[in-house]
Amino acid sequence: MQKTVMLAAAAATIALAGCGTQMGDRVASGAAIGGGVGLVAGGVGAIPGAIIGGAVGAFTPPENLNLGEPVWDE
Repeated sequence: MQKTVMLAAAAATIALAGCGTQMGDRVASGAAIGGGVGLVAGGVGAIPGAIIGGAVGAFTPPENLNLGEPVWDE
């Protein structure tokens, strides 16, 4: 179980790097992340996870997510 949680956290972290500044990009990446986490948690959780992830992506402005300067720009 711990291995699954760590794998899901790593996948979410990598997928978070793909979030864009346009609302459509954030909705798509949020839905993909939520669906992936829901799929890992249990097959039935993929659809609700995608819906919740898409909603979070839609209502989160890009200013609220600041990961800092990229490593390659330092």
